[in-house]
Amino acid sequence: MRRVMFTYFTSDPSSKALCSPMLLSTFSHFSLFHMAANMYVLWSFSSSVVSLLGCEQFIAVYLSAGVISTFVSYVAKMATGRFEPSLGASGAIMTVLAAVCTKMPEAKLAIIFLPMFTFTAGSALKAIIAFDTAGLALGWRLFDHAAHLGGALFGMWYVTYGHELIWKNREPLVKAWHEMRTKNTGKGGGGRSN
Repeated sequence: MRRVMFTYFTSDPSSKALCSPMLLSTFSHFSLFHMAANMYVLWSFSSSVVSLLGCEQFIAVYLSAGVISTFVSYVAKMATGRFEPSLGASGAIMTVLAAVCTKMPEAKLAIIFLPMFTFTAGSALKAIIAFDTAGLALGWRLFDHAAHLGGALFGMWYVTYGHELIWKNREPLVKAWHEMRTKNTGKGGGGRSN
């Protein structure tokens, strides 16, 4: 197993898919409950993040977050000698959650089964980071704490700095894509209008 996980970090030219396992893990879940919980959080926070970033940027950030959180998980597992699968879906979901909580720290949140207890998004993010840091430091195996931390830190970084550093340089390309799509839609090109 050690050899298999190590191949993700090598640059062997014979390997045709270095990052594809990390990208595909963005859609991997441990169980149906894991998938249901992740999809509920994604459903709850995705509209806010899409309104902040736009559809194209959201998809790019989500897929990048899956790869980054899986990579962080692999590094942590290699460092601790625990060779278990890494599922990047939770890390990507944590990116979405952290992005919203960073941009809207005063928003009120509640737990689905305890709606009477509310707390701010900023407090929730601090609690989640503290929980996952403790889990990583103490070796808890309840969640993939390294993937959660990698996703949360990436989400916080992206909405604070990454948008300006990365996306602003690609904005003209996205605008040209939208203009081309709008022209094709207007000519009966079969495309959908927004």
